[in-house]
Amino acid sequence: MMRELERSLPTAQIGEGARFVVEANEAELRAVAARLGLDAVRHLRCVFDLRGAEEGAVRADGTLRARVVQTCVISLEPFESDVIEDFRVRFVPAGTESEDIELEADDEIPYEGNRLELGEAAVEQLALALDPFPHKPDAELPVAEQAATGPFAALARLRTRQ
Repeated sequence: MMRELERSLPTAQIGEGARFVVEANEAELRAVAARLGLDAVRHLRCVFDLRGAEEGAVRADGTLRARVVQTCVISLEPFESDVIEDFRVRFVPAGTESEDIELEADDEIPYEGNRLELGEAAVEQLALALDPFPHKPDAELPVAEQAATGPFAALARLRTRQ
């Protein structure tokens, strides 16, 4: 299965610890933007600091930096914004994921065989970091004028008298 951003790392390369950098090229940026429903992704870089943990798990402390173009939900105009996110996840062998849901626990990402898919993890972290209701910093909701007539006009007048 082809992913938008493939960066596979053999678990044997982690040893006592390893740093791995995922940086998307132009074609990958376009593919990530299409997958996430963004107008564009201008830059995507994710640094993973990896350390082995118990029972084949790998702990990853990461920093995501991205520049994206989204559509403002208020003005419907495109705008650029920076996404900066620090995160921690645990890669675990597939089938060993925790069944308990703990809000404070690290997110678990299952992996098959002996390879971590860090590109997919970077795209997932970007998706989680995006504002679901993006708006330009200077965007304001239009002020709705109250109708002088209509089914709710009498209720509005009563409300203003109180």
